[in-house]
Amino acid sequence: MARIIDGSAMNMVGGNVRKLRLERGMSQQALSNKLETLAIYICRGSISRIEDGQRTVTDIELYGLAKVLGVSITSLFELKDEDSE
Repeated sequence: MARIIDGSAMNMVGGNVRKLRLERGMSQQALSNKLETLAIYICRGSISRIEDGQRTVTDIELYGLAKVLGVSITSLFELKDEDSE
C-alpha cells in the first residue's frame, strides 16, 4: 500500500505547527506547557521532532496543537509554509 506522505516525513503538519508557534511568539517549551494544561503531554524535544517531520502526531495531539495555537485542525494541513526548505 502506498504511503500518504511521500519521502521520509512522519507527519504533514510540522512545518505549519512551527510557523504558527513562531507567529504567536511561543517557544517549544511554552507550547509543551500549554498542551500539558489540556492533559496532552508532548515534551519540548518531541515538539522539535514534530516540527522537523521526524515524529508522528496522534489525533489527540493534533487536537491539542490546534486548540493551543488557536486554529482549526484542518488549517494545520492547509497553511502554506513559505519558509520551508
